[in-house]
Amino acid sequence: MRALVTGGCGFIGSHLAEALLARGDRVTVVDDLSTGRLENVAHLVGRPDFRVAIETITDEAAMDRLVSACDIIYHLAAAVGVELIVSDPVRVIETNIVGSGAVLRVAARYRKRVVLASTSEVYGKSEAVPFGEDADRVLGPTTRSRWCYACSKAMDEFLALAYHKSEGLPVVVARLFNTVGPRQTGRYGMVVPRLVRQALAGQPLTVYGDGQQTRCFCHVADVVRALAGLGRAPDAVGEVFNVGSTEEVTIEALARRVLALTGSGSEIIYVPYDEAYEAGFEDMRRRVPDITKVGRCLGWRPRATLDDILRDVIAHEARASGHGQER
Repeated sequence: MRALVTGGCGFIGSHLAEALLARGDRVTVVDDLSTGRLENVAHLVGRPDFRVAIETITDEAAMDRLVSACDIIYHLAAAVGVELIVSDPVRVIETNIVGSGAVLRVAARYRKRVVLASTSEVYGKSEAVPFGEDADRVLGPTTRSRWCYACSKAMDEFLALAYHKSEGLPVVVARLFNTVGPRQTGRYGMVVPRLVRQALAGQPLTVYGDGQQTRCFCHVADVVRALAGLGRAPDAVGEVFNVGSTEEVTIEALARRVLALTGSGSEIIYVPYDEAYEAGFEDMRRRVPDITKVGRCLGWRPRATLDDILRDVIAHEARASGHGQER
């Protein structure tokens, strides 16, 4: 199968490219390198079954050429990260909505299957945990830029499902819950690489709010296994699937596990949301997926535990930074 991965030089995209190549697919990644990095796929360059296109997904002529030559599109290109959402909401909205619209429009032209990567953010501040795919969404006001990412990705889902309903486009939506692993940057506020880097450098670990908010972290290898499976499953078309771990942890406990696994003597400091992001910033207290549906469709469950994930990230960051681990 010939696969096109948008955002393929990014964290998840580069791992997905590896997984698709490993199962025998031919892979083209397209990325404008605004957040992706060529070094993420440098080890794949030169393979006859892999190529890189440095293009923006809003360039319809470029996308027409790329989409016409593929069998399936894994659409991962997006503006992500809480810090980017707060600092540059215009970029977030335009990249996600305009970019996805361009991809889906060209996909419909050639009747190509699309796996759209969405996010758990679409559930907003709902308290109906665990979140089911058909659950109601609860979002804050438009005066809080915090919610623009959730709304933009929800619009991506609406548009993809509308193309499926009105034109029969074979689309699948995967809502990802806190994907973590090697190569993830802490540049835009991703908590695990940020805490690991702080611990390895002997710096204080910054926990936002009171640290009692909970998240479930899923290893990128498990996530790309689900994405690759959804790309081929006949029963997945026209459906939405949660993809994530159900191992819930508070951010304070996460920081303490990072300290224990790195052997760091760093302290934990608590930073109010207003200082970390912006005045009036709203966060959700719990975010836990119901993964029954994807399990039923693919027989999928995450294999890596949180400690497995942290060990992988710590090893990667230690190599990248040159920081040794004190034990």
